Amino acid sequence: MTTVVVVGSGIAGLTAALHAAENGCRVTIVTKGDLSETNTRWAQGGVAAVTHPADSVASHAADTRTAGAGLNDAAAVNVLVGEGPALIAELVARGVDFDRAPDGGFARGLEAAHAMPRVLHAGGDATGAEIQAALGAAIRSAGLRVREQALLRDLVLRGGRVVGVELDGGERIDADAVILATGGAGQLYAHTTNPLGATGDGIAAALRAGAEVADLEFVQFHPTALAAGAPFLVSEAVRGEGATLIDDAGRRFCFDAHPDGELAPRDVVARANARAMAAQNGRPVRLDATALGAEHLAQRFPTIDAAVRERGLDWAVDPIPVTPAAHYLMGGIVTDLDGRTTVPGLYAVGETARTGVHGANRLASNSLLEGAVFGARAGDAVARGLEWPAPPPAGPEAAGPPPKPRPSAGAPPFSRTELQRVMWAEAGLVRAAAGLERAAGILAAWSADPSPRSVEDANLLLVARHVVAAARARTGSVGAHYRSDAPDAGIPVLLATGDTTMREAARAVGATGAVVATPHPARSSAAARDDAASAPFTQEVLAC
Repeated sequence: MTTVVVVGSGIAGLTAALHAAENGCRVTIVTKGDLSETNTRWAQGGVAAVTHPADSVASHAADTRTAGAGLNDAAAVNVLVGEGPALIAELVARGVDFDRAPDGGFARGLEAAHAMPRVLHAGGDATGAEIQAALGAAIRSAGLRVREQALLRDLVLRGGRVVGVELDGGERIDADAVILATGGAGQLYAHTTNPLGATGDGIAAALRAGAEVADLEFVQFHPTALAAGAPFLVSEAVRGEGATLIDDAGRRFCFDAHPDGELAPRDVVARANARAMAAQNGRPVRLDATALGAEHLAQRFPTIDAAVRERGLDWAVDPIPVTPAAHYLMGGIVTDLDGRTTVPGLYAVGETARTGVHGANRLASNSLLEGAVFGARAGDAVARGLEWPAPPPAGPEAAGPPPKPRPSAGAPPFSRTELQRVMWAEAGLVRAAAGLERAAGILAAWSADPSPRSVEDANLLLVARHVVAAARARTGSVGAHYRSDAPDAGIPVLLATGDTTMREAARAVGATGAVVATPHPARSSAAARDDAASAPFTQEVLAC
C-alpha cells in the first residue's frame, strides 16, 4: 500500500488526501494548526466554474489567459476549466451547499475580468468556510490520520528522492510520496489578507530539497482590504454586485486605468487604488456599496457586513475605506499537470504550486478551483505510482537560484516586522531596480547572520530572497509585477481577438513584457449576463 503524507489542510490538501485514500493509499495529513486553520477557510469570493449553457469553458479559459497576461500554461488552463465542472459536482456530493437562485439552480455571481457570471458562493460570502467544513467532515468520516499542531521543518531525502517529512521537534514520518499544500507566503508583507500561518513553509522546504520554483515575482495584491482596524478582505464579489471605488472627490477613478473600471483585473484595480491614494496624501480610497442597500448587504455578505459593523461603520449609509494588501502568490513550486515537482516523490498543489494556470496574474475566484482540480489530480496520480518525468527545461520566467548580492552594511536587525516592512516598501505593489537592490542587500545580510530563527521566520527569509531575485530578473512590467522604472505606459497593450492572436500576444509578452487584453463582447449584453446568472444548473454542463 502506498503511504502518503499531505502537508496542509486547505481545499487542495484535503482534496488530494481524499482522492489518494479513495484510491487505496494510506494517508496522513499534517497541518501546523487545527485542521480548519487554512487560507481556504477565509475565502469569500467563491469558486469560478462553468455551470450554465450560456457560458463555455473556452470563455473561462480566455478570461484566465487575459488576466494572466498570456503567460499562462495553455495545457494547465485547459485542465482547470475543463475539469472544473466535475469538481463542482464532487464538492456538492461531499456536502458543500452552494447558494441557489429562486428557481433552485446555482446562484452565479459576476466578478472582475469574467465575461459571464460563473462564480458560485456558499453562505453568501462564506464560501471558503463552507468548503473547509465539508471537506473536514469528509476527512473525519473517512478515518484518515490527522496530525494537528505539527509544523513541517523539512523534507527527508534519500538518494535524491523525497521519502518523508521531519516535523518541528524532530519527529519523522516516512512516506512513499509527500504532497505539499501549505498555501502561500502572504506574511512576507506588512499588509496582507492572509492569516498568520501563511509563511511559505512548503515552498521553503522544497527549495532546500532542490526543487525548481518559478514566477515568484508575481504576487497579487487585493485591491480592497478594509482600512479600519485589523486587515480584513472585502471580496471582489461586492464590486461584482455593483459597488464602486471612489476618491475623496467622489469620482470613480478606476475607469482612468481600464475600460472595465472596478471589474478590471486585480493588479490594475490595486494600482489604480494606490495612485488615487497617493494623489490624496495616502488617505484610503472608499468602496461605495450604499446603492446595494442594508438588507442585501447583510444577506449577500454576512461576514463582511459583520466585520464592517464591528468597526463602527455602516456601509449601507457611507462608503468604507479600503487599501490594497498582499493576497495571493501566483508562483511557487514548479509542477506538471499531476502535481509532480522536479524532485522525485514530491508533489505540490494549491497556492504552494506553480501549475502555470495563473500566468502573471490570477483571475478572480480561480484559486479554489485550482486547489480542487489539481488536488484531485495529484491524489489520483500518487495512487497510480507514475514514473517520475525528466525535469522540464527551465523557462525564461523561472526563478533560479537567487543572485548573491552584496550584503548591506547598514541592514537593520532582523525581525519579521522589519522583513515585512522591507518587502512591502521595495518588493510590493510597485517595484524598481534601486529598491529591489536595497532589499536584496538587506536580505543577504540577514541570511549571512548565523543568529537562530524560528522555522517560520527562516522560511519567510528564504522565500523573500527568491521573490526579490525573480523581481530583479524580470525588468519589465507585466501582470501583477509592476515596475515603476518600466511602467505600463511604456508597454504595448496587445488586443487579442482570437486564439491565433492570443498565441502571438503571449509570445510578445515573453519578449517584451506587454500587457494582453481580450475584449468581452458579453459585457455589452446585460441580457446574456442576467440569463446566465438566473438560469438553473444542468447536469449536461457538469459533464463537459
